[in-house]
Amino acid sequence: MSKIIRIGTRDSELALWQAKIVQSQLENLGHKTELVPIKSTGDLVLDKPLYELGITGIFTRTLDIAMLNHDIDIAVHSLKDVPTVLPKGIVQTAVLKRGNVNDTLIFNDNEEFLGSKEAVIATGSLRRRAQWLNRFPTHTIVDLRGNVNSRLQKLEESETWNGAIFAAAGIGRIGLRPEEAINLDWMIPAPAQGAIMITALEDDEFVRTACAELNHEETEICTTIEREFLNKLEGGCTAPIGALAYIKDGDINFKGVLLSPDGTKRIDVTRVKKLGEHNDMAQYCADFIIERGGKRLMDNIKNSTRKTNVFSTKSFTEDQRLLFHEKVVADSSDFIKISLNRIHPRFLRNEIQNVIITSKNAVESLTTNYSATELQFKNIYCVGRRTKRLIEKKIGKVKHIEKNAEKLANYLVEYMEGAEATYFCSDIRLDVLPTVLAENNIKVNEVEAYQTKYDGVKIDDSVEGVMFYSPSTVESFVQKNKAEIIAFCIGETTATEAKKHFNDVRVAKVPTVESVIELVNEYYI
Repeated sequence: MSKIIRIGTRDSELALWQAKIVQSQLENLGHKTELVPIKSTGDLVLDKPLYELGITGIFTRTLDIAMLNHDIDIAVHSLKDVPTVLPKGIVQTAVLKRGNVNDTLIFNDNEEFLGSKEAVIATGSLRRRAQWLNRFPTHTIVDLRGNVNSRLQKLEESETWNGAIFAAAGIGRIGLRPEEAINLDWMIPAPAQGAIMITALEDDEFVRTACAELNHEETEICTTIEREFLNKLEGGCTAPIGALAYIKDGDINFKGVLLSPDGTKRIDVTRVKKLGEHNDMAQYCADFIIERGGKRLMDNIKNSTRKTNVFSTKSFTEDQRLLFHEKVVADSSDFIKISLNRIHPRFLRNEIQNVIITSKNAVESLTTNYSATELQFKNIYCVGRRTKRLIEKKIGKVKHIEKNAEKLANYLVEYMEGAEATYFCSDIRLDVLPTVLAENNIKVNEVEAYQTKYDGVKIDDSVEGVMFYSPSTVESFVQKNKAEIIAFCIGETTATEAKKHFNDVRVAKVPTVESVIELVNEYYI
């Protein structure tokens, strides 16, 4: 045991305290040690929040380099600061018994502000920021950086801050926790918060063996689950992710959370498994989050620095959002709102020979008002494959389908039985179909089945292309926007309307949202 184990550490008071704990435990085992304090990038750059620095392992990188250069033998870290994937050649050798896992609120005066609409809270953590705003959405969050001592000093000197959030373990370890501080047990901590971890070179068997004696198995199991959960969500300093695992009565209990940075969106997961049957716990919980909108949330966070270049006038489903090429930063909003009307029974008293339906909204209106047995239609003509599927599922067999209203009108002129048809339509529509039929002496009874309301939004200047799905979405768009854009259209009827306003109009191969997405991808590839 003649080798001196050089212990690398940051030079802050808390980091030195943690390194000295490791030093003491190693020396109690008979090892000789030496502390080697090293300043990290995270300590040197104090004018930006951690999540804006764009560096993974901001508090560990300098120590990693020192270890790979053989300037130190081991490094002591707060495990929550360590990236989930370690540099090649460096391994985790031990995790010490965990301290207090909670986040703690320290306030300047008193806690009465917690019941107020307005308050100012300081934190440099995106996770704490998001969870606080989720609970107190009207409060203001200001950035707070630096080591524990400097952050406490900034809080004390501030005349506007009501309080600041700290890791309970950190302020407790160096004896700076005020008596009146409050543990935020409702706030899910950072993965591995409160745990001290030791790394060493993979090929240094002597050091790894020495440090392995300090490992606390229960802490290692719990923090491993938390960090695997973080890794599966592809998170780090740039994502508001919380995770906590603990063992009780032979069970491992887990709770995790993913939030949007502003706290408006939150997805939680909880899981209990028997100790020894927990190998899939992190994967299960990460999948649970991802399947409930987590993928979209993470994509939004990753793309937050990228400007939107494509906008959809219809909200995407999660599956549709996944179809875009990586060069596409897409956003969406429903530019059209639909309100179903009550259809009077007089329109359905007798069996109707010819019925025209050009949208799924008309189908929904009919089936909301009446059962399938009450809808006695001899011949049903429609536009669009999806409308056809919905009609045949809820009403009855479709006699003929066309891609757009004009083609359907021309077909009806040529082949429709009789000289009268009932058209279930919107209050806002193109007149092409009833006009063509009227010109050919076919009477059209128009029944307003639903109302279409414009609900467009102003898009950013960065948007190059807009996805349109009906003439109404085009009209809604131009009411709020005047910019020249590329119009990606679902079909010819929509394209005809788009050409009145835009020079570059492109039409999907088939009338589906997925086909419009394919059209967008072709442009950006």
